[in-house]
Amino acid sequence: MDVYKAVDSRRAVRAFSDEPVPKERLERVLSAATRAPSSGNLQPWHVFVVTGGPLDSLKGRATARALAGDPGDDREYPMYPAELNSPYLDRFSAAAAQRYKALGIERDDPDRPMKIAALNSEAFGAPVVLFCYLDRTMGPGQWADAGMYLQTVMLLLRAEGLHSCPQVMWTMYHETVRQAVGADDGLVLLCGVSVGFEKEGAPRLRTGRADMTETVSFIGA
Repeated sequence: MDVYKAVDSRRAVRAFSDEPVPKERLERVLSAATRAPSSGNLQPWHVFVVTGGPLDSLKGRATARALAGDPGDDREYPMYPAELNSPYLDRFSAAAAQRYKALGIERDDPDRPMKIAALNSEAFGAPVVLFCYLDRTMGPGQWADAGMYLQTVMLLLRAEGLHSCPQVMWTMYHETVRQAVGADDGLVLLCGVSVGFEKEGAPRLRTGRADMTETVSFIGA
C-alpha cells in the first residue's frame, strides 16, 4: 500500500468482525515495525499479543469491572492534562461527541461512562489486542519512541488490510491486564491496540483534523 494511502485510511475503528487474524500477518507487521525510529536505538517497547481464549477471558474480566461501575486502578500516568484549554478542549469535546453518538451513546445518557467503558473493554469486538509496555525507568524521550513505534505498527496493519484502534482505556484496568499477560512490575502499560478486520455495515466515523496551518509554521521557506 502507498504510504500516503495508508496514512489517509488509518483511523480508529470501533467495530470489528470476528474474522480471525492470521498469525503470519501479525508477525510480518511486528517484524517490520522493529525498524521504527528509536533514540539511541533503545527500542524501549515490549508488546504482548493477546488473542483467542486468553483475550476472551481478559475482556470478560474487564467488562465485568466496567459494568459494575468500577472506577479502575490507580492511574500510573495521566491520560490527559488536568486542565485542557482551547483549542485542545474544543477538539476533544467535538471528537468525543461525534465518536459516541456514532456508537449510539447520547451525551446526556446518565450511564454514558459505564457504557463507554464496557464498549472499550470488549475491544469493540476485535479478535486481537496488542498491549504495549515500557520499562518504568524510561523517560519522555522513550515514550515518544513508543508512539512512533505504534504508529508504524498501525500503518503496516493497513498495508495488510487490517484496521486498529489504540486504546489508552486499558490503563484503567492495568492490574487486570498485567495478570493476564504476565508483565512484571518493572513494566508500565502505555496502551492497548485493538486489531482486526472492520465489521461490514458498521457506521464509519472519521473525526476531523485541524488544518495544517493551525499546527505547522514554515520558517525560511
